[in-house]
Amino acid sequence: MFNILKTAVLMAAITALFMAIGSLIGGQSGMMIALLVAIGMNFFSYWFSDKMVLKMYNAQEVDETSAPQFYNMVRELAQRAQLPMPKVYLIQEDAPNAFATGRNPDHAAVAATTGILRVLSDRELRGVMAHELAHVKHRDILISTVSATMAGAISMLANFAMFFGGRDSEGRSHNPIVGILVMFLAPLAASVIQMAISRAREFEADRGGAEISGDPQALASALQKIEHYARGIPMAAAERHPETAQMMISNPLSGGGLRGLFSTHPSTEERVARLLAMR
Repeated sequence: MFNILKTAVLMAAITALFMAIGSLIGGQSGMMIALLVAIGMNFFSYWFSDKMVLKMYNAQEVDETSAPQFYNMVRELAQRAQLPMPKVYLIQEDAPNAFATGRNPDHAAVAATTGILRVLSDRELRGVMAHELAHVKHRDILISTVSATMAGAISMLANFAMFFGGRDSEGRSHNPIVGILVMFLAPLAASVIQMAISRAREFEADRGGAEISGDPQALASALQKIEHYARGIPMAAAERHPETAQMMISNPLSGGGLRGLFSTHPSTEERVARLLAMR
């Protein structure tokens, strides 16, 4: 029930952002158009955003024939978590990372990069996939997928506002500086909304993943290793779609500047410390 409330609050907050930007673009009529677009986006996000995110990363579905060891690992962990078997995907990326998506446990998918399969031990990989299944069990996946889709839409709408300069309800052009501010501040506001939900969710998924796998030390080791390798291996798809970074087990983007300040992930050091305290 709490996650349903969080999803509703998230959709309402981002809808309000849509309406504010729409007002700047076209006054009252622009606000109403933005409201209709937001309603449509919310509907689309609920039903189709998981497919959209998987397509962004060119994720390929695998089974026990094409990736038997990985698929069977996920199946065993899903059984331990008392979850339906999710769809399993691999992403051809050297950067080590993983995420879960879908609207509920009955329509869930987990995805991992080929890079993470190479750099982690079986024990560490098991901890990572247990973390992703904890997101599924906690019903976090709808929140993260919807917020990723809507944040991307807000960025596009903000760029549209700058390009057209914006008009008030009487058709007069706004100050162009307003358009520039909207272009930068609207995506930042969307990021803050994502951050407010995401950081606490990662700690809970770490704890839940450690319980599912029964091995908090392995997940702690995996997080350290992922961060170490990710620093030198950019994740191309995440760079093209930064709004999806909060879905990953570890932030795939550079930690410098505003990206680090408004990171949707807590620090690896704090996550590791909490996991090791579970021993």
